[in-house]
Amino acid sequence: MKILVINTGSSSIKYQLFDMAKETVLATGMAERLGSDAGTLSHTVTAMDSAPKTIEITENLDHARGLARIAALLMDETHGVIKDTSDIAAVGHRVVHGGETFQDPRIIDQSVLDEIEKNTPLAPLHNPANLTGIRVAGSVFPTAPQAAVFDTAFHQTLPQKAYMYALPHDLYDTHRVRRYGFHGTSHAYVAGKAATFLNTPLDRLNLITLHLGNGASATAIRNGRSVDTSMGLTPLEGLVMGTRSGDVDPAIPFFLSRHLNMSLDEIDAIFNRQSGLKGLCGENDMRRVLEKAAAGDDRARLALDVYTYRIKKYIGAYFAVLGRVDALVFTGGIGENASDVRERCCRGLAGLGIEVDPVRNKDAAALPRRISPGSTSVAVLVVPTDEELEIARQTQKKVLE
Repeated sequence: MKILVINTGSSSIKYQLFDMAKETVLATGMAERLGSDAGTLSHTVTAMDSAPKTIEITENLDHARGLARIAALLMDETHGVIKDTSDIAAVGHRVVHGGETFQDPRIIDQSVLDEIEKNTPLAPLHNPANLTGIRVAGSVFPTAPQAAVFDTAFHQTLPQKAYMYALPHDLYDTHRVRRYGFHGTSHAYVAGKAATFLNTPLDRLNLITLHLGNGASATAIRNGRSVDTSMGLTPLEGLVMGTRSGDVDPAIPFFLSRHLNMSLDEIDAIFNRQSGLKGLCGENDMRRVLEKAAAGDDRARLALDVYTYRIKKYIGAYFAVLGRVDALVFTGGIGENASDVRERCCRGLAGLGIEVDPVRNKDAAALPRRISPGSTSVAVLVVPTDEELEIARQTQKKVLE
């Protein structure tokens, strides 16, 4: 079974084609700057030993033309991996916000489209783009069933005490203002991989998973189910991120409006695009932050301190929520690759049974691995995430039901 996974943004389409028999990637690529005068499309055939790469620049490339070109490349005589679009057994779509409606993947029909659209106010930058990808894919791959896999679904097991805000109850009753959480496919994937690595059924494990990338989130998992997570109504709440502030005093926007005469759009831009690591030191790429901190840049050092201190606070909080923690799991671009960040996050937590072995922590193997001493009560793991594979797996399961 071949499954195409699509992640559609407002000006981009990321995709991977999987052969689910061995869960191998046959082709992968990305179309960018859609809607501009010169969109770019990179396409890599990973099923061939030489892994040739085709890069195209096409004027006035939009979502429809971009996905049609992707289909053509998948069927290309030189770089193709399928004979025609009917070889695609299913298309799995990443959909950011499923609200309270979707607790698992869904085969897409009109009712599902309507519900995704209803949740647009909760994710105004993401759900409309996801809908565009779904509609375009339906015309390009007309024989393939399409499935929606929701970032929020894994966190629909949160108890009410964890997802409710202490706001007037009518805001929840009428507008569904509550904590939803995100990065659900990543947290679900690494939880499963951690269980395999530890040779313990997932439903017997308590985990704290840390997805650390340009976006970042922490999740408390009890017996395989999400019971708390750091992101909230939107992906802004929680940990410090590349350009997002994470947790702040909710009165700060009022201060900015009243005393600096900022508009709502200006405040939104500050919190989502000008804050986080970028706001603290001018860099949102952790690699540059680490380089500048090592070179003695005080603001970069401060950014690193704030970033890891916030993560440490969440580790402690989720330890209290779970009562017993079997493993702390790092994933995402930063979590998988920044050994210094991992060490800083765990520093001083020996009293909780959390320690990092300096030699194991420097291991850069791209496989699940333990970076804590074997004697500690909490296993500290690094587990590379694969959200696309998780979407493909969930899509396959749903199609075969």
